[in-house]
Formats: sequence, structure tokens, C-alpha cells
Amino acid sequence: MIESQNESRRLLDTEDGEDTRVRSEQDAYLDKVKNGKLFLATLAAVLGPLSLGFVLGYSSPAIPELSTITDPRLRLDDDEASWFGSIVTIGAAIGGLLGGWMVDKIGRKLSLMFCSLPYIFGFTIVIAAQNVWMLYLGRVLTGLASGVTSLVVPLYISEIAHERVRGTMGSCVQLMVVTGIMGAYIAGMFLDWRWLAICCSIPPTIMMVFMCFMPETPRFLLSQGKRREAEEAVRFLRGPDAPAEWECARIEDASDDQGGSLGMADLKDPGVYKPLGVGIMLMLFQQLTGINAIMFYAETIFEEAHFKNSNVATVVVAAIQVVFTAVAALVMDRAGRKLLLILSGVSMCLSTAAFGVYFKLSSETHGNSSGLCLVESPLAENPAVGLSWLALASMGFFITGFSLGWGPIPWLVMSEIFPSRVKGFASSVCVLTNWGSAFIITKTFQDLMDLLTNAGTFWLFSGCCALNIVFTILFVPETKGKTLEQIQTQFKGTPE
Repeated sequence: MIESQNESRRLLDTEDGEDTRVRSEQDAYLDKVKNGKLFLATLAAVLGPLSLGFVLGYSSPAIPELSTITDPRLRLDDDEASWFGSIVTIGAAIGGLLGGWMVDKIGRKLSLMFCSLPYIFGFTIVIAAQNVWMLYLGRVLTGLASGVTSLVVPLYISEIAHERVRGTMGSCVQLMVVTGIMGAYIAGMFLDWRWLAICCSIPPTIMMVFMCFMPETPRFLLSQGKRREAEEAVRFLRGPDAPAEWECARIEDASDDQGGSLGMADLKDPGVYKPLGVGIMLMLFQQLTGINAIMFYAETIFEEAHFKNSNVATVVVAAIQVVFTAVAALVMDRAGRKLLLILSGVSMCLSTAAFGVYFKLSSETHGNSSGLCLVESPLAENPAVGLSWLALASMGFFITGFSLGWGPIPWLVMSEIFPSRVKGFASSVCVLTNWGSAFIITKTFQDLMDLLTNAGTFWLFSGCCALNIVFTILFVPETKGKTLEQIQTQFKGTPE
């Protein structure tokens, strides 16, 4: 290993002479990197999150059609429609646990390829459905694939990307999720529920084919003792000019420091329990922002603001998410994760508080705590018309804030902070936390509204957003511009 390090240093010095000696080896190495094939591998991987987005977006156009379908075997009542939408999160929680086991046993690449199968089988069952239970089974399978995807893809991208572009590449995960949701909404305006399911099965099929030609991550290959294959993977991802030996030696040094496989004693290691605590709380706070509540009311808010076409309204909301998630991806490696999380938290705290004010004033206007839904007088004569624009502005402000920070960053940070030996276990705990809390919040949301009123519920979300700001300031490390090994060293509190 020492010989390979010395050789790679000579390779770095040969072409750049005195200038390279002044700069760090790391910067000199990155200056030689070509990103073309890295972008190609990332594009192949993010077809998984695109598929996930289609799964999440599918229920919105499909449920109204399935609720009025002539075939009584497939017709959904209100309770069945609720389960049709939410059962995906149960499958995804299970998929998170399965994905944590898969990435350690068969690797990142094969896990990603295999997770395309339940996507395809799930949508095939939906297409061929003869009763409600077949619809449920199809949704559970696509949810299972979604859980595996939400774990494996951020992990794969973080391990193939270098520190100069890792933030941008990692943010593409959430960007493709919201793009898939918007794609499902748009396709649903023109296709019936079966043809829409056929359309949704296309991205995972393409992903499985494309991933056949992409490499496994160098870190996983080195953990399996496959040095030659790891160097070939680095050459593919970094181009022919960057010395692969140097990067492999650096990863191996860090792996030697981290030790072998996971044991119970590791949970006492600050390099394990600190990032695990940060990852779990990031996932929990993401769901406690109120994103599901905002999306739940989006259609009604648009209707009160004179946007009568609810299909167009949902596409507009999805388009806002896509635009600002793309902005987040572009600035992620410049602004940093921590600053964007704080700005995002402030934006959501203020907008959910404004939502609470809207509901309070609206309920006082109509003498009913659910004033949003019980507006009887014509909008032109109704004093709540002005309030509807407050709700519309609050929703836009909230979605913008969420898309800039708390949408993409928890998934990105999860993929960066864990040591190699615990990545599968720790990531699966984080994914289980995210999807499990999403299910609980979605299913108990109406009970919460009944208990606290609409205004009280949104003020509760505002309080949670205030807490996530404090949590970010105190506990979330800045990972911008650092290697994965440097980030893990920071948690241990040892010098880099």
C-alpha cells in the first residue's frame, strides 16, 4: 500500500511540478478528474428516485378514477382510497430494512438493479388487477422498491462522487423524486389509471438496463478485498488522467482506521452513535415539518384562490418543488448543507405559522373551526377571499423552503456521515424512521386536526420547524467540501 501511495504521489507531481507540491494532494488529484462518466453513472442511478416519484404521484390521479369506476370489484370507498395511498409507506419501511441488508451483502449496484424488479412486478399487478387486494399488493411491492431505492441510491451516489460535486449529485435524488411526482400528475391528466401504471413502469426498466453498464462503488469493492476492480471503477468514474491508486490507498487507510464489521460495542463509539442520532432526527424532523399536511390541503387552497382546475393546481405545486429542488442542487456545494437547512427551517416555520393564522381567521369568519372546507357564500362576496391568498402565498413559501433544504438534504447527509462498516444498518434505521413516521403522521393527521383544530395543528408544525432550526445549529455538521473519511473523523473528534 505504501508503494502504491508513493507511486501515485509521483504521478501527481510529474505533470504539475512545483505547483502541485504547494497545493494539497487532494486538490491536485481532483484537478485531474473528468466528470463525464460520473454524471452518466449518477443519471443511471437516479432513474430509481424517478421511479419512486412516479409511485408517490400515481395515487393522486388514480384514486379519483378508481373511486368512480364502473367495475364494483375495483371501486374504492373512502377508507380503501386512504389505504391505497398510504400503504406504500408500509412497504417502503420494510424496503428500508431490506435495503440495509442488501447493500452490505450483495453491494450497491446489484441492490439497485434488483430493486427495479418489485417496481415492475408491482405496476404489472396494478395493471392486471381484478380486485382491490391486487391493487394493494401492487402498491406494497412498489413501496418495497421505493424503500430500497431511498436507501441505496443516496449511498451509491455518495460513494462514487468526489467532494467537489457530491452535494449536487446527491441532491439529484430528491430532484428526480419530485420530477417523477410531477410526471405522474401530468401523465394522469391524459391517461387512465392502467395506462398510467404502464407509463410508471418504464423508468425502472430503463434503470435496470443502464445499471448493467455502471461500476460498483470503489469503497464497497475495497471492503471486499477487490483492489484491482476498485481501481478499474475509479478509472471509469474519474477518467484516465487521475491516478486511481491514490484514491484507493486513501480509502483503504480510512477503512483500516475504522476496523471491521459492526458489533454491539460500536454503538458506544461516538463515530457511530453521533451520526446515527443525527440521521434519525433529520428523518424525523423532515416528516414533522408538515409537508404532508400542506400537500393534503393544496387542492382546496387553490380552489379558494379561484384556481378551479385542481389537476392544474397539483401540477403547479409539483413544478414549484422541481424548480427549487433544482436550485438547491446547483447551490448545495457552494452554500453548504447547514446554511440551507437553517434557511429552509426558517421559511417553513414562518409559513406554517401563517397557515395557522389563516385557519384561525377563517374559522372566526365562518364560525367554524374547519372554515377552509365550509365556505358557503360566493367567493366574490366572501371576506375570506383575501385570506385564501394568504394561504396560497404561505403554501408557495413553504414548498420553496422545503425544496431548498429539508427535502433533499436529510437524504444527502444520511449518505455522507456513516462509517463503511455500519452504513447498511444505520441507513436502514434512518429510512425506517422516515417512512414509518410518514405513515403514522399521514394516518393520524385527521385525528390531530380534530384534537387541536386546523390552526393548532399548523402551529404545532411551526413549533417543530423551530426545533429543527435549533437542532441543525447545534448538532448537524457541515459536510461541504469534505471527503467521506474526513466527515467520519469529525464525528469521532479526532484530528483529520
